[in-house]
Amino acid sequence: MSEQPLVKTDVGQVLNLAQETQFAPNGIVSRTLLKGPNVRVILFGFAQGQELTEHTSPHRALVQILSGECEFALGPEWHKLKAGDWLHMPPNLPHAVRATQAFSMLLTLIKAEA
Repeated sequence: MSEQPLVKTDVGQVLNLAQETQFAPNGIVSRTLLKGPNVRVILFGFAQGQELTEHTSPHRALVQILSGECEFALGPEWHKLKAGDWLHMPPNLPHAVRATQAFSMLLTLIKAEA
């Protein structure tokens, strides 16, 4: 079953990201906010200690840390990120993330240029 985005692409809408963020004990919760032909916006809530191991994506990615702190690997280099930090990942860059404390982030995936 695919998740229905919270925002419809054909209507204006305001969301409170702090209120929409969900956390699970010892887990990661993701919610698709917007999905279009060339973009997808996903809200994540990570419990402390959770991680996504190294992987790649064919899409350009923008990450905004909304709350808490994490460590984010871009290629071999790890970065400590906190609320207010923003990062860019070009397509196919190996990356990983681990929650040093509970944190939330907004991920925007943009379809790579042809």
